Amino acid sequence: MSGPAVAVSERARSSGVAAGAARRWWVLGVVGLAQLMVILDATIVNIALPSAQHALGFSNADRQWVVTAYSLAFGGLLLLGGRLSDLLGRRRMLIIGLVGFAAASALGGAATSFAMLVIGRGAQGAFGAMLAPAALSTLTTTFTDPAERGKAFGVYGAIAGAGGAVGLLLGGALTEYLSWRWCLYVNVALAVIAVAGAVRLLARQPRNPGVRIDWPGSVLVVAGLVAVVYGLSEAETKGWGAPETVALLVTGVVLLAVFVLVERRVPHPLLPLRIVVNRFRGGAYLAIGLSAMGMFGIFLFLTYYLQLTLGYSPVKAGLAFLPMIAAIMASSTTSSGALMPRIGPRPLVPAGMLLAAGGLVVLATQLSLRPSYLDQILPALLLTGAGLGLVFGCAMNTATYGADRADAGVASAMVNTNQQVGGSIGTALLNTIAASALTSYVLAHGHTPLDLAGAAVHSYVVAFWVSAAILAGSAVVCGLVLPTGTLAPATRSAARTAADSAVPSAA
Repeated sequence: MSGPAVAVSERARSSGVAAGAARRWWVLGVVGLAQLMVILDATIVNIALPSAQHALGFSNADRQWVVTAYSLAFGGLLLLGGRLSDLLGRRRMLIIGLVGFAAASALGGAATSFAMLVIGRGAQGAFGAMLAPAALSTLTTTFTDPAERGKAFGVYGAIAGAGGAVGLLLGGALTEYLSWRWCLYVNVALAVIAVAGAVRLLARQPRNPGVRIDWPGSVLVVAGLVAVVYGLSEAETKGWGAPETVALLVTGVVLLAVFVLVERRVPHPLLPLRIVVNRFRGGAYLAIGLSAMGMFGIFLFLTYYLQLTLGYSPVKAGLAFLPMIAAIMASSTTSSGALMPRIGPRPLVPAGMLLAAGGLVVLATQLSLRPSYLDQILPALLLTGAGLGLVFGCAMNTATYGADRADAGVASAMVNTNQQVGGSIGTALLNTIAASALTSYVLAHGHTPLDLAGAAVHSYVVAFWVSAAILAGSAVVCGLVLPTGTLAPATRSAARTAADSAVPSAA
């Protein structure tokens, strides 16, 4: 081949590599948008609930079902949704999940009755269980180069950590200036953009003949997770000692134990145990679940404090969380992209938990009826955000690294499952502890308006101390479980295969 021809060939090859690299970052945008939809829904609807209750006329007892319907469907179906992604293809399940989630959101937004709203929320959860694993597994198989993967998972971890606070801000603005219905309709607009990107950027994938659906395991894990999540919601409202709570939690634990036994014996398990016995991945799953338990303390009780005690509007309360969002994004992208490839997850994940625990300690010691936001609340938000960003960026990267391509969907589903179950445990536990602290304070001090306000602040302080203790204890546990060393680099062929998966086929 002549010199000019070789030069042209080299330019074409380098241009193709650059185009493939650019396309991967566009894929990250699609995946990030899909993840944002799921994470937003955990908090944005909570902001809208009082307005929705007033518009549709349902009781306080029924209100819990608007949240529970989503969490039951989402938490129960995640592992099955992840396996369907491995069987049918990530692109197909991502698009189905996005379209279904948007349709369910539109149904809930247009609700004219309580039943219609609950059905819409349950459908959101079901399609979210398809969407979330497909999104994360798409990211896992697209970015295999350690440097690129670190940056991509830093962004993804930032979205996962900050999405709840973004939901508070967006939910407050939509509810205050438009309508509570737009807290659901907003998903339609996001889904349209994400679907267009997925259709344009992701390659078609054939069914994987090596993957089978383990139906006995699917039934066991769905029933077990639903029982656990429902039991935790009952503990939040009826108490941990209520017969319904105990029966549901015991049943859920037994079903999940039987599920593990079944998975050890079936030829095509829903959750291959090789995914979780790896210490890097197992430690990362543990970190995600434990940090979700502690993280809900700041979102839940600081929101109550800002709005109910300090009288912030929903929009102002959401704006108060902006510094924490910035800290999460900066910490997640820096740690996962620059630090973890050099030193591995073991030093970073426990350090992030300790930082977040320190932020909660600052809140617990500084909270009062007349605080200074700049002097007392802002430092705590920045410290907690930096810690959570460190945890989520590194743990999500580690949790899916090294899993076989045929297991990418279910490995990704384990991330969301641990986050969902951890969040449910944290919410139920902290609500119970806070309620007990409030009652004890009132009995000891009285029922005057000032006493009641002091009781509310006391309950938040206790919740922050418990959250800090959970995160500090989690740092010790994860430090012991996670192995030393960095993640092994991907092979050249795996990187090439992943890059090709982001390029649409001619079909």
